[in-house]
Amino acid sequence: MGRLVLAALAALVVLALLLKWRRPAWYWLTFGVLLAVLRVRLRYASVMEACHLTVPPPRWRLALARMLKREIPRQQVPRLLWLRPTRTGIRLRIRMRPGQDAFEFSAAADRLRHSFAVHQVTSREIKPGVVEIAMTGYDVLKRVQMPAKTESGPLKIPVALAEDGVVHYRDYQETPHSVTLGATKSGKSVYQRQVVKELAPQRVALVGIDCKNGVELGPLARRFSALADNPEDAADLLEALVARMDGIYDLIRREQRLSADIPNAEITADIWGLPEKLRPVPVVVTIDEIAELALTSSRADEKRRDRCITALVRLAQLGRAAGMFLDIYGQRFGSELGNGITMLRAQLTGRTVHRVNDESSAKMAFGDISAHAVFAATQIPNTRRGMAVVGYSSGEWVRIRTPHTSMRQAVTACNRHAHLTPDLPELARFKPLVDLAPVEAASVAKAA
Repeated sequence: MGRLVLAALAALVVLALLLKWRRPAWYWLTFGVLLAVLRVRLRYASVMEACHLTVPPPRWRLALARMLKREIPRQQVPRLLWLRPTRTGIRLRIRMRPGQDAFEFSAAADRLRHSFAVHQVTSREIKPGVVEIAMTGYDVLKRVQMPAKTESGPLKIPVALAEDGVVHYRDYQETPHSVTLGATKSGKSVYQRQVVKELAPQRVALVGIDCKNGVELGPLARRFSALADNPEDAADLLEALVARMDGIYDLIRREQRLSADIPNAEITADIWGLPEKLRPVPVVVTIDEIAELALTSSRADEKRRDRCITALVRLAQLGRAAGMFLDIYGQRFGSELGNGITMLRAQLTGRTVHRVNDESSAKMAFGDISAHAVFAATQIPNTRRGMAVVGYSSGEWVRIRTPHTSMRQAVTACNRHAHLTPDLPELARFKPLVDLAPVEAASVAKAA
């Protein structure tokens, strides 16, 4: 009987080690989460004290102990409100003691990681006096596996997985315009394909500018309402978008019909308050390489460049209310690209940086957000393509990694939803000329 028990324990240990090596997600769900919960429960008080996250006892307790000649009370440990296991780690909700602040827990994240033997620890303030510590049991960014179910909504798409196991979303209504930087072979194009693939099923018009002769966005043309593959066409396309934006503002102004007897709830200043039958379709503009629009080599190029940058600045400043959003990609986005670039960059709220070759490239995106985000962007290894750092204007930042999206997967998604491509009269001359017959034939073959 004893030998059978030992053999079963040995087999269990071997299975656990094998899962930890080959399938860390399965190991966490079967063995890791239980061991981690026990470790946190047993070590919590001692770890808080070792990481200097305790406070002295109140003065009245110290005075009472001296009067009664008793032992001096120990340091007070922050109260653990609850502990919640997740599919990738554990979340702790902690109430801080008087005198503590959230920065102390953020600064102690690396010490907590070693003390609780987990892969990653991040901390954020939930409300005054309460912090949440997210512990990741394994390296979720090593092999990105998006959850089977994710949130979905108009202009809100899942694009990556964050280091704490939470899905990272691109929400255009919360963050209308964004810039994505990265060196060659950093995974920037994979991120772009993921965005286009997730936008393809939605009621949205996709507009592309790819001055590399369309090699990145050309294969996805069946889902694009307009596409420019050279700087001259790009300048005309951007000015046509500005003209469309002006027309939408005229529509909003006509529909306001301001008078004394109209309730305030019926007055709108953007397209989302318009009746659905009148609401223009939202437009997402994807620019593959911003430097191709900004670099010049002659006076004629300078005029074209000024047209492009002026139109982009206007779209960034005024486009949100008209349902027009910018996704700008590039290797660098600095003042060396000429006048107006820093003004344009200031309008781009979303900042995503993949691996870069120098610190100054990261500073172009995060210099006004967080020095820690700049350092994190420069530490992305070459072997982690698709890994990036996302920064927010609040100073917060997080590491993410996009699931590998091949060109074939993106093309398939665009072809499948080609019938959703809206026709925009203002951009009719920029509509890509594609043959829909192969798509129809493939659909018939699939149905058969």
